[in-house]
Amino acid sequence: MKLTSYQQQAFEKQRSHIEKFGARTWAWEIFFFIWIAAGGYALYLQITKGHGITGMRDNVVWGMYIVNFIFFIGLSYAGAIISGLLTLFKVPWGKPIIRISQMMTIISVIVGPIFILLCVGRFDRLHHLFIYPRIQSPMTWDVLAIMTYLVGSVLFLYISLIRDYAVYRDAKMKIPKWKQKLYNALALGYRGTPGQVKHLAVSQNLLAIILIPLSIIVASILSWIFGMTLRPGWHSTIFGPYFVLGALYSGVGVLIVAMYVYRKVHKLEEYITDMHFKYLGYAMMALAAGYGYFTFSEYFTDWFGSEKWDSELIAKLFDLNQFGWYTFYANAIGVLLPIAIIAIPKFRKPGLITLAAFLVVTAMWVKRYLIIVPTLETTLLPMQDTRTNYTHYSATWVEWILTIAGVASFLFFFTIGSKFVTIVPISGLGEETEKKETEPVAAKEILPA
Repeated sequence: MKLTSYQQQAFEKQRSHIEKFGARTWAWEIFFFIWIAAGGYALYLQITKGHGITGMRDNVVWGMYIVNFIFFIGLSYAGAIISGLLTLFKVPWGKPIIRISQMMTIISVIVGPIFILLCVGRFDRLHHLFIYPRIQSPMTWDVLAIMTYLVGSVLFLYISLIRDYAVYRDAKMKIPKWKQKLYNALALGYRGTPGQVKHLAVSQNLLAIILIPLSIIVASILSWIFGMTLRPGWHSTIFGPYFVLGALYSGVGVLIVAMYVYRKVHKLEEYITDMHFKYLGYAMMALAAGYGYFTFSEYFTDWFGSEKWDSELIAKLFDLNQFGWYTFYANAIGVLLPIAIIAIPKFRKPGLITLAAFLVVTAMWVKRYLIIVPTLETTLLPMQDTRTNYTHYSATWVEWILTIAGVASFLFFFTIGSKFVTIVPISGLGEETEKKETEPVAAKEILPA
């Protein structure tokens, strides 16, 4: 593979992270693996002792597991939409961050559905979902959509990696033979011929065109699992766009945090610049405004309608003795504060934008919690003779450990991924600038006036 000087410089900057698995990387991977192992033990206890060791009961049948599922699967949809748009519209400044968003897509869509399995009490009947599917159930369509989406996302990432695999294959790096053979096989004989370049570009564009609407459709199907019930807080016509917007909002937040970490660890300040943080900060601010409007509309219409069941839920959400502090954090800290940080010019720095993004990520997780738990605690039937722990949900240590294990798995795969591919793509990097510099100058620019 022939590289430009700019691409060669970018590759040399990152090749050491592929060649070496340093002590710091080992330390982090061991740390993550310990939490994953702890999650495995918690899962073993849940399987052997039953769901009684969790906080889920007859009324609150969904808890942190579904919250985590919605959160991670939302990140995946956001990653696909962001990377698809950057690829389809050939945004020059977006090339260094496309791979991070693609990795976020794949890892999230792997980790997220695991939490669905944690809610299943009978693993031995899991295959019935495929043998005896209920066509009327949004759950069935959600499973089919996620599986289709996973296949498309993997193909999208792989096709974008083929040119870089060819770079790794020809670079004569100091790596084990099995890794060299792996790059050779994954490169599929790519040599950079005009025909190969054209076919890869067309394939990437087609997959981007497919994945963007597919992500929106799958996110909408997920929202309909809630929106097509009569429960307060769920039965809403705006739940489809609300979920899509929320996924994009949290996804941009995670992307900014990942950019900041990779930039610091891999010293990629030359490629992931302050401009990237500002542009994504602007996008996050716009999404925050839209998401804040949807949230206000949801709360205001439920409150103004004065229906007993809806009014009871709204009262819980704003009662400081129940979910009031959660609501304050999700909306004031997760929506208003990031807007204020990015709107003020002197605060538009990578560190503060990343802080705002971190607040967005945590607040959006809390928002998912507020979507699930308060609604399930607001029962239509009288519950005066039921034990408190059957009507009120409180996550147990088993659920917390499995949640932390899910986050650790997400970070584990991200760290492993950076040891097999360069975070900043080598192929295509700087091609727009080079093309512009080599274009012939117009006659009117060289002729004297």
